[in-house]
Parts: sequence; C-alpha cells; structure tokens
Amino acid sequence: MSKTFALVDCNSFYASCEKLFRPDLKHSPVVVLSNNDGCVVARSPEAKALGIGMAVPFFQIQALARRYGVAVFSSNYALYADMSARVMSVLEDMAPAVEVYSIDEAFLDLTGVNHIHCLETFGQQMRQRVLRWTGIATGVGIAPTKTLAKLANHAAKQYPATGGVVDLSCPERQRRLLQRVPVSDVWGVGRRLNRQLQEQGVQTAADLAAMPPRLARQRFSVVLERTIRELNGESCLSLEQQPAVKQQIICSRSFGQRISQFEEMKQAVCTYAARAAEKLRQEGQFAKVVSVFIRTSPFRPGEPFYSNTATAELPIPDDDSRVIINRAVLLLRQLWRDDHLYMKAGVMLGDFHAPGCYQPELFDTPTASPGSRELMQVLDHINQSGRGQVFFAGQGMRTGWAMKRERLSPSYTTRWEDIPCVR
Repeated sequence: MSKTFALVDCNSFYASCEKLFRPDLKHSPVVVLSNNDGCVVARSPEAKALGIGMAVPFFQIQALARRYGVAVFSSNYALYADMSARVMSVLEDMAPAVEVYSIDEAFLDLTGVNHIHCLETFGQQMRQRVLRWTGIATGVGIAPTKTLAKLANHAAKQYPATGGVVDLSCPERQRRLLQRVPVSDVWGVGRRLNRQLQEQGVQTAADLAAMPPRLARQRFSVVLERTIRELNGESCLSLEQQPAVKQQIICSRSFGQRISQFEEMKQAVCTYAARAAEKLRQEGQFAKVVSVFIRTSPFRPGEPFYSNTATAELPIPDDDSRVIINRAVLLLRQLWRDDHLYMKAGVMLGDFHAPGCYQPELFDTPTASPGSRELMQVLDHINQSGRGQVFFAGQGMRTGWAMKRERLSPSYTTRWEDIPCVR
C-alpha cells in the first residue's frame, strides 16, 4: 500500500496563542519577541502586512509599532506549550499515527485513509476540528512523502484559494507545484546548500527533482539524494513516533541585566544546572560530562570581550541535581574573572548513558548517593505538580539577572489565578 502523509502546521502559532484570549486583538497586528524582549520571533498576518520582518530587533520597529498600534508580547512559553499539547491531542484523535515535529507542526500517517474519505475533505475536517476545539488556525499539506507534504503545506498557506488544504497525491499536481517553488523552499535545503545548487543551475524544486539521485549523492550528500527521491514520490523518511534520544542538553539564557558579581553568576549557573538535571531525568538518562560557559557581550565598544568554557567528567554518570550543581559551581570558579560585565552563561550535559549501562574502569569503585533516586523523584513530583516550587539555596531568592519579559501575557491555561473570568 502506498504511503500517505499529512503535515499540519499552526498558522503564526505564537501570535495566534496571544490573540486567542484577547478578542479585542482579532484583527490587530501582533508580534511576539524573543528572550529578553530582543527580536521579533512571530508575527500575525496583519503585522506581516506592515512589513515587519522576522528576527528584526524590537528597537528598530518601536516607532512603527506605536504608529500602527501593534500589540507586542514577550514569549510566553508555558502558554504555547499548553496550546501545542491541545492541538496535538486533537490530531492524535483523528489519525492512526502522529509525529510531533515541533511545537507547532506534526506529521500524520494517513495511509489507507483515502479508501474511506476523500483526503482533501479529511484535511478540511482536521482543520475545522482543531480550530473549533482549540481556536488555532492550521494549514494542511497531504502527499505521498514527507518532503512533498511540507511543500503542500507551504502551498496551502501561500494560496488562500486552496482553503488551507492541498493534496499532492496526483503526480500532475506535484509537477505543477514543483515548477513554481524555489529550491530554497524545499525542506532540508539551507542557505549554503541553496547557494551551491544555484551555482549548478538548480533554481526550482522541479530542477532539483530532475537531478540524478546518484549524482546528488556524489556531489553533495546522501541526505540530498533522499530529498530528490522524496520529491519524485518515493518515500524515504518514515514517521518517527518516538522522539530521538538526546545526545546533549543545554540550558542557557542571556541575562536581563549584565552580571558583575560572582554570587549572582553562581545563582544563574545553579539555576541552569538544576534545570538541565531535571531535563536529564525526564529523558531517563545519566550524564558523565558537565560543561559551563560564560561570556560578555561582543558588541559593546570599549569593553574587553571574554568568553570561556570549562568541562569536567563526573566519577560516574549521574542525574542527581546536587552532584551536577556542585560540579557546575566548581567549573564556574575556574572560569570567573573579575572586572567583566557578563551577559550570558550556560550549562551543558553530555556523554549520556542509560541507567545501569555504564562500564567503570577496573579500579573504580562507583557508588551512587544513597536515597538519590527517591529524593529526585520527590523533587520532580513537587515541581511538576503546579502547587509550588522547591529549589536549591544556591539558586538564590533574588533573580535580578533573570530573563527580561516586560510584556508577558497571563498564563491563561496553566495558572489558576490567570484563568479568564466570564461575567
């Protein structure tokens, strides 16, 4: 049986989430900013029509925002994650298999569905149900391969006459769309590869599809060979229902205000180490390597630039927050230099091992801290219950360095006191 995939992508997801609980902004331009309210990371269609680009620093559009009444929000990740979970839950009810590709995108396996429903009609039903149950508008692309489904989704958003759904099951429709789409819009073709392909005379997706796969493998990579086969309707990428095991965990942020005191930096590193350890336990992994980095801003004229990283191995792979925090603080002491204004720090965990799968050296006598597993389970249970937070003393009570989010919207769906009231 031939494969059929659908890609469901939420339209302007972050901006749509912000509009959802603000009906007064239904037809107003909305933008969402990155960490520390730095750059634009999401725009509503009205904001795009004003010419506001992606990744533009906010200070460059402040005058424009005031003139046209653009609503500006800080990133509200708790709200976006919750709305994403709701959208994915609706999709999982409608499709036999779903791969959550990102916070606002999911691939669906619709193989065999065409024997029961018209695929385009089924796509419209998915759109309407997601919109009715969550309030989030989506685009749906349907095709025999994941790469073609991406292109179909792109077309569904690009051309309003499609009604938000494009079915590329027909080879003739595939051919017509490939001729229209620039090669830079093909899934997996980045800026550098696009430049190399342009030099070879490959301008459109149709040009790429016409390239012999073996030649693409010889000149570029096996990845591009698969892309070409997928553009020609040969499914090479299967649905991945289980997320890939992480090889590294990084927790880092730019500070809301620059740090010059060691104690403040220690609080930040402790906080990042605790968060990294929590993520590690969620992955069910143990880390052997801990790294810490700190740096000043490279864009401050007249100030010396300092950036450094320190790495150390734990005696045995561990997931205990106390062990990881202690090692991170020791590394920070090696890195710290006075008389600098630091703007960013981070903690990285690597060399992961599954529980019970580490082979120690001959003379090693590895011993885990007694009660560690039970203590971490209680810690995670409390912190993930939504009833309160338990944190380590090293993280501190005053976090003036914390990420700046001056335009943060309420947590409408994840905090009791922020739930909207209807009167």
